[in-house]
Amino acid sequence: MMGPAHSLSGAAAWLGVGAAAAAAGHTMPWPVLLIGSLVCAGAALAPDLDHKAATISRSFGPLSRWLCEIVDKLSYAVYKATRKPGDPRRSGGHRTLTHTWLWAVLIGAGFAVAAMAGGRWAVLAILFVHMVLAIEGLLWRAARPSSDVLVWLLAATSAWILADILDQPGSGADWLFTAPGQEYLWLGLPVLLGALVHDLGDALTISGCPILWPIPVGRKRWYPVGPPKAMRFRAGSWVELKVLMPVFMLLGGVGCAAALNFV
Repeated sequence: MMGPAHSLSGAAAWLGVGAAAAAAGHTMPWPVLLIGSLVCAGAALAPDLDHKAATISRSFGPLSRWLCEIVDKLSYAVYKATRKPGDPRRSGGHRTLTHTWLWAVLIGAGFAVAAMAGGRWAVLAILFVHMVLAIEGLLWRAARPSSDVLVWLLAATSAWILADILDQPGSGADWLFTAPGQEYLWLGLPVLLGALVHDLGDALTISGCPILWPIPVGRKRWYPVGPPKAMRFRAGSWVELKVLMPVFMLLGGVGCAAALNFV
């Protein structure tokens, strides 16, 4: 899928988690619901860091382009080293390592530990990165004509304000993980969920997605998981723009209302 659909699906997924948490008796404070949905929207773009034309690869100037080259080469190296006879030959690493459940778990755990151990400054950094991606994804028509600096300033301001709100007592810094020292540990969850939602979205497209790696399926270790081919679509097609994106908006609205106990 394309960036806007990925971001919308990420935000809708976290709002759905908020609804489920409310039903289970672990209602999210509104800052957790808002921040989590934005982080998840941003994280839903992150797996495409293995593609030089992706939104995330151009969102942070030369730094993200350089990181994209590294991730692409790493992904390609892992693919070559672990492919089985049934896996096709490739010339690049797009839709390989960063599009797996294992990557999602590792990246989510990494951000969770960083948030818990690094305190406010780590939280600010995590919010800034994902806020830039959320702006680029959710407001793509407005963000693309703007300069990167304007997007960065908006993201930095938003991150600072939201971090201040989250620091206030009862705002949810210790939501779900309440033991001393576990503040902000929950921030890894929207990162994990965003990556998984991205993979599931790509699985709906013609190429499928190797979500299950490194678990082998038949003669393939990089099996492209997806529905029957008749149900798949091309990225950016009318199905994505006219059907899936409105559905994500509707589901997000329902999830938000349920999470806030309005329904």
